[in-house]
Amino acid sequence: MAEDLERWLIDLGLGKYAEAFAANSVDWDVLADLSEKDLESLGLLLGDRKRLLRAIASLDGEAPPPRRTTDGAERRQITVMFVDLVDSTPLSERFDPEDMRELLQTFHGLCASAVEAQGGHVARYMGDGILVYFGYPQAHEDDAARAVHAGLGILENLRAANERPGAHDARLYASASTPVSSW
Repeated sequence: MAEDLERWLIDLGLGKYAEAFAANSVDWDVLADLSEKDLESLGLLLGDRKRLLRAIASLDGEAPPPRRTTDGAERRQITVMFVDLVDSTPLSERFDPEDMRELLQTFHGLCASAVEAQGGHVARYMGDGILVYFGYPQAHEDDAARAVHAGLGILENLRAANERPGAHDARLYASASTPVSSW
């Protein structure tokens, strides 16, 4: 698969499907012929199929122009956020491993949904924390503000989870750090 098609998918926020496209020899010459059923068989989720079909329709039968860079590198501003479950060590001593795993999965899910709602990218789950990027792979003018809104969304999700009767024998709290940096 051409690198520019892979880059185009990444720019659309659909880079995770590049491998499936390459494995099925999907390139620019057959892109316009893909149906929703074809995309479903490639493993694209409904929303991603709709986004891709809309993007393909906007191409007018031509590949987008290649990016112009002098050395192949691109400088962009990103916001990095790390969200951590507060007091996870005492919790891990209190719960058996299966219950602790369930608690962490709940925590990760609540955090990821708030992050994704603001256009963030969960880069890595790291024990009781998650590493999040805003501005990569998709850049927005307001990525720092999106990170703040995601942090507030995480707190709201955790508050709602803590108020649910019988959800857990533990209260979920998060701490976050969002240094702004350049790559």
